Amino acid sequence: MPRKKRGSLRREVAGDPVYNDKVVTKFINCLMWDGKKSASEHIFYDMLDYLAAKTKEDPLQVFIKAFDNVKPSLEVRSRRIGGATYQVPQEVRPDRRDMLARRWLITAARSRSEHTMSERLALELLDAYNNRGTSIKKKEDTHKMAEANKAFAHYRW
Repeated sequence: MPRKKRGSLRREVAGDPVYNDKVVTKFINCLMWDGKKSASEHIFYDMLDYLAAKTKEDPLQVFIKAFDNVKPSLEVRSRRIGGATYQVPQEVRPDRRDMLARRWLITAARSRSEHTMSERLALELLDAYNNRGTSIKKKEDTHKMAEANKAFAHYRW
């Protein structure tokens, strides 16, 4: 056991320059490759322009709704008990829920076949907004796995 208290683990992020929104900042940071933040900002804001043209709605609201649709509420975690490993379903912490949604959206967008990354991301977000697409399938698979292993819920710690 450590003798001192643990320091603050979470670092606050500043809002993005256009919308002053922390969710957008974290998404841009997760989208970033090789430290090229200006490139990921360019991709993100181009994607919002594409969404505005496609949906005729507020693109930030479309992004937030799609992001909320992808967030998982349950997941399975491996737990070793008496030589056997069980997949124990658990609720997902809010910060992990956001992180998984970001990761699934960006991974699904990168695996699409459209020409530019902003177009891929916009179409994946439109799919998520309409509750279909690869990222929504990933969420549903996670929920199905948790539902199938509900019998092991009493091993939760």
